Amino acid sequence: MTSSWSKSATEGHDATPAINTSVAHPARVYDYWLGGKDNYPADRAAGAAAAEANPAILIGVRANRSFLRRAVQFLAADAGIRQFLDVGTGLPSVDNTHEVAQAIAPESRVVYVDNDPIVLAHARALLTSTPQGATAYIDADAREPEKILQAAAQTLDFGQPIAVMMLMIMQYIPDSDDPRGIVARLLAGLAPGSYLVGSDTAKDIDAETVANATGRLNQRMGAQLTPRTKAQIAGYFSGLEMVEPGLVPLNRWRPGPDDPVLQADLPTYCGIGRKP
Repeated sequence: MTSSWSKSATEGHDATPAINTSVAHPARVYDYWLGGKDNYPADRAAGAAAAEANPAILIGVRANRSFLRRAVQFLAADAGIRQFLDVGTGLPSVDNTHEVAQAIAPESRVVYVDNDPIVLAHARALLTSTPQGATAYIDADAREPEKILQAAAQTLDFGQPIAVMMLMIMQYIPDSDDPRGIVARLLAGLAPGSYLVGSDTAKDIDAETVANATGRLNQRMGAQLTPRTKAQIAGYFSGLEMVEPGLVPLNRWRPGPDDPVLQADLPTYCGIGRKP
């Protein structure tokens, strides 16, 4: 496969920014939970402390990757989506958005967004595209929707539907930064027929365990995690037509034959909504 990069989405970032490995970072902690190698002692300490308080985290991160795969398969195969904007993509792993989409529709175009320099370096090296499609990377914070939309327009056609992927990212945006408003500003720039795919940690499922794990994680990580209720997370999908089965715990969104059957719901809500 060959890499097809949007120059304007990456120019100005040729020099890799300084990487602070002394403080845990969400993307690297997530990589540790997935069993990856792109993490540092601070990330492993934070991840281990949280997993000790809530062992379901390790099941949950894998379930979230499975949800991503199922969601992209639905969008590409059933909804006919050919453009994806993946905000807060994290470190490359298995079944990345462009890999799943382009396996179904090789002409799919995907823009990844993250602000961790380690993610940037890996994305440039590993997030390659089919010759028919395109991948690009934007170095931006999720709290900069206008910057994201402007840069993504170099690769994506905003006159056509786009699927915005926001998996386990808005939980790192504090209430003071208006996370619901950020999502609304992103969606406002999309054509009718576009989709929002979201997942975030639940505050109202196994609340005590989640609070304990969150406290341990936040003691060691610069970006603070804010679990939210189902009603709060549902606010991101305001005005959208929810795809069945709606906003549900992670393990209940159209599980496949390879997904484990769990006795208790995972403390994460997920869903897909369509812009009418």
